[in-house]
Amino acid sequence: MNRNRRIFIVVFIAFTAIVALLAIDMGRRTTAPWNKRREVERALPTEVDGTATDTLAADTLLTP
Repeated sequence: MNRNRRIFIVVFIAFTAIVALLAIDMGRRTTAPWNKRREVERALPTEVDGTATDTLAADTLLTP
């Protein structure tokens, strides 16, 4: 195996490993479209008894 081929193989393996690690990192940080509902449930937790809190209700502190 000549020197140029060895350098090519080392660079190819390093490049492939870096691209694979970046793809895995991006995949972990992104939410899949079919899991969007679960993200919302985690962001807006429900009450202890299972009923959801109405976040669009009028604020009672602002009424005269």
